[in-house]
Order: sequence, then C-alpha cells, then structure tokens
Amino acid sequence: MASNAIVNMFRVKELRGRLFFTLLILAVFRMGSVITIPGIDANVLFNYFEAQAQTQSNAFASYMDFFVGGAFSHFSVFMLGVMPYISMQIIMQLAVIIFPSLKRISQEDGGQRKIASYIRMGTIFVCIIQAWGVTVWADSIGCITLENHAAFKALAILTVTTGSMITIWFGDQITARGIGNGISMMIFAGIVARLPSAVSKLYQAVKNGEPRFVFVIIVLIMFIAIIALVIYEESGQRKIPVHYAKRVVGRKMYGGQSTYIPFKVNPSNVIPLIFANSLLTLPLTIIETFSKNAGAKPWVSTLARVLTPNGFWYNVLLVVLIIFFAYFYTQVTLNPTEIAKNIRENGGSIPGVRTDKTEEYLTKILNRLILPGSLFLAIIAVVPQVITNIFGFPAEVSALMGGTSLIIMIGVDLDTMSQVEALLKMHHHEGLTKKGKIRSRSL
Repeated sequence: MASNAIVNMFRVKELRGRLFFTLLILAVFRMGSVITIPGIDANVLFNYFEAQAQTQSNAFASYMDFFVGGAFSHFSVFMLGVMPYISMQIIMQLAVIIFPSLKRISQEDGGQRKIASYIRMGTIFVCIIQAWGVTVWADSIGCITLENHAAFKALAILTVTTGSMITIWFGDQITARGIGNGISMMIFAGIVARLPSAVSKLYQAVKNGEPRFVFVIIVLIMFIAIIALVIYEESGQRKIPVHYAKRVVGRKMYGGQSTYIPFKVNPSNVIPLIFANSLLTLPLTIIETFSKNAGAKPWVSTLARVLTPNGFWYNVLLVVLIIFFAYFYTQVTLNPTEIAKNIRENGGSIPGVRTDKTEEYLTKILNRLILPGSLFLAIIAVVPQVITNIFGFPAEVSALMGGTSLIIMIGVDLDTMSQVEALLKMHHHEGLTKKGKIRSRSL
C-alpha cells in the first residue's frame, strides 16, 4: 500500500513537479549554507569551533545552528536563515493588536499585503542588527582576513542580510510552487541536515564510554515514545457539533444539516515553539555580542551566562514564551468571537448552548485545550536538557532526539503528508494511509 502511494506520487505530474521543485530549492539552500561570507578565514573558524566543541562551551553557536543546519558556525551567507522574518512576524502581530491604526490597515482591502510589506521591511532591519552582532563575534574570534574591519562589517552585513532575504524568498517559492509551508520547510531542512553529524557524534561518544550503551538504548526507547506521544497529540481533536436551521433564500432552501467545528488538542501546532525560539534569537544575539566586547559591563556578562541556551533560566523563559504564544496564536487564528458570529449569521447553533452564550462556550473549550496542549509542548521542549544532564549525552545529539526539533520535524512532516494526500486524492489515486487520509482522533 505504501509503495503504491510512493509510486503514485511520481506518476502525478503536478505532484512530481512540486516535489522536485521543493527538493531543488532545499538543495540550493544547503549549498549556500556552507559558503562562507567574504573576509572570513575558514581555517581559523574551523579550529575555533573544534576547540569549543571539545569543551562543550559552544552553546550559543549550537543554538543558532539549530535552525539553519550548521550555517551559523560556517559563517555562511544563509547563517541567519528565516529566523529574523519569523521574529518580525511576531512583532507585527503584537503591534496589530496593540495599535488600532495598524489593526484598521490590516482589515482594509489589500491591508494584509501592506502588513506583509511592513514585515519584509522590518525583517531587513532585524537582519542588520543580527548581522552586526555576527561581525562583532567574528572580530572577537580573530577570523577576519580583511585589514579594514569597517569595510568587512559593511560587506558582511550586506551579504548576510541579502542571504536571509533570499532564504525567505526560497520559502515563499516552496509555498507557492512546491510542497508544504515554505518557511517551515526551511527550518525542517536545517534540522534534518544535522542528523548525520549528531549520529556520528553519538557513535564516537559511545566508543569513548560516555554515555554507556545501556543509556543509549533507554534514550532510544524514550525517543520512540515521544514520537508516538507527539503524533497522538497532534492528531487529537475536540469536535464541537453545530446544527443549522432550515432557511429559504429565493426559491432555494438552505440549512437543516448538522456539522462540527474541529478544534485540535494543540490548536497552534508547532507555531509556539518556532515563535518562542525565534523571538529569543534577537536578544540572545545582542547580549552575546555585547558580552564579547573588551569593555563589557559585568552585568552584561552575567546576563549572557544566565541566559545561556539550554541553561536553567533559558528553559524557564522558553516555557513561559511557549505557553504565551500558544494562547496568543490560537486567539489570532481561532477567534471565538468571530466563530460565534459566523455561526449565528448562518442560522447555526450548538446543541445545548444558548445562542448568546456561544462565544463564552467556545472560549471555555479553547482554554481547556490550549493549557494542556501548551504544557505538553513545553515539557517536550526541555526534554533534551534532561537527557543531557541525566544520561550525559552530547548537547547536539540531545537537541535532535527530543524537544523543539522533534516536534517541528513531526509537525512539518504531518502537514506535508496532508498536502500530498490531498493532491493524490484530487487526481484519484490512493493516499499515503490505508484509508486514503490522515486520520484524526475525536475527544
């Protein structure tokens, strides 16, 4: 059954073209991820990160590498990836809620295009800030080959900013002409690209006796269990029944049917994780940059140590942001007021709920779903640190065997499978699953 579905994927011309286009874009992205920006001595850079890896004191670079598949430690043209764009999306969504003028613009005809253009312009500004931080870091490492450091900084900022905007364009092209959500696919590609390196490091660590082989077996079992839990949670739904009364429009009768509103157990999917991590990259880059300066204030260095990626306070902040963005994004995408209004305008009602109490009922249901869903995401997000601390796994291996990376990979994979499924069914072919659809559980 599965083999037939895979064969059908390449028989359908449209789907085949989308798959090859997506793979081509991802291949170009990976090639650009190893091209070092001009003015950097690659040998000095390699020796620096090798020395840092031996002492495992490379937390910030590992964190930045997480979403770009090693592009940051290569100081490549795509070293910032799509994270500045996601950070700017968050800032703009918050601004639309806070500032009435922006909200009015977003609700006008063509308003979303204006907001999108504001996000692009803001992304350039965020890229410049982070690229400047990268140049300061490069200066502290001593890997700059150009004698004129001011010229190097200007060139590096231009190169890295351009690289990030090209990466965002790649993501848009995948969304329009490929398979899956383009921005999520770029992050997915960066995570998957680090898997071979993580497996190699784990193999070397086991050969050296740290961690012990029995611990590897235990963690692998945990890894499989986490995958099962994530898939189970991602497929769960709470179905809200809605009954529409009969009504006559002209000479036709409409309504008189029952349907349901599907609320996922985790309505915001992997968005809170991506938003929380991307929002942390900007302040962490700035703090790390200033801590590298010779004249840095003691409190800046202390703050950099306290907020070390995967440290205790970093994980506390990450958990808080995940819960916040779970509520925030769900309210933006599944506004109970708008849903209740649409139900009433179409003559619908929820059995057992008064019409004027529909919004209150939907809000209560959503709140009951969001809290456990966000706590589940938060717990999974800190799993890598637990694995590292208890079992002595290398940080890079732990990061890819749980937490954010695992949820993003599963979430993007399920979303992509759904799109492939829809295209196969549209062309009257068997789907990827036994019943031809990605099944969901009802709660």
